[in-house]
Amino acid sequence: MTKFFTSLIFVMAALLIGGCTAGPPPTQGGVDELALEIQRLGPRVDPEEAERAARIAFDYPLQLAKEYQITDPPIVHNAKIYQGYRERGLCNHWTEDMNTRLKQENFKTLTIHWAISPPTELRIIHHSVIISQVGDSIYEGIILDPWRFGGPLFWARTGDDTRYDWRPRLEVREELLTARQLPNGQ
Repeated sequence: MTKFFTSLIFVMAALLIGGCTAGPPPTQGGVDELALEIQRLGPRVDPEEAERAARIAFDYPLQLAKEYQITDPPIVHNAKIYQGYRERGLCNHWTEDMNTRLKQENFKTLTIHWAISPPTELRIIHHSVIISQVGDSIYEGIILDPWRFGGPLFWARTGDDTRYDWRPRLEVREELLTARQLPNGQ
């Protein structure tokens, strides 16, 4: 079977099983609104750190979208990666790069978490970054998910993102390794 038909079958199957999201981002606030929401994570959050984190969360994914050569919805871009037409742009790539970039800031009042929503019968595994007040878990944080719309940032309180079951990365990895369901590199 040619690469084209293999890619086409992969994309169709991914869409049928409800893979990850594509389409335009929902109407939500920009940098200032995200900065305020980060500040609302708790009284110990430094407003300057909240603004800096929000700015990076909005701007850096747009840079990554150019580097990853994003020209299609995320699920189609994933197919291009699996077929060898692109090198990066899977959700775990976005998360790795966002995690690294945000941690370069050495925030004193914020913690950056790598979270995973485990695979289900109808959904593939999904990775993203969550930001929280120092000392809080991912469950008190804000999801920062640029993969979902191929660069434009999706953000929401972790508990408000009902599309995914966000859990700590190491917890999910251990479960998947035990069940032998974790793809290499994830």
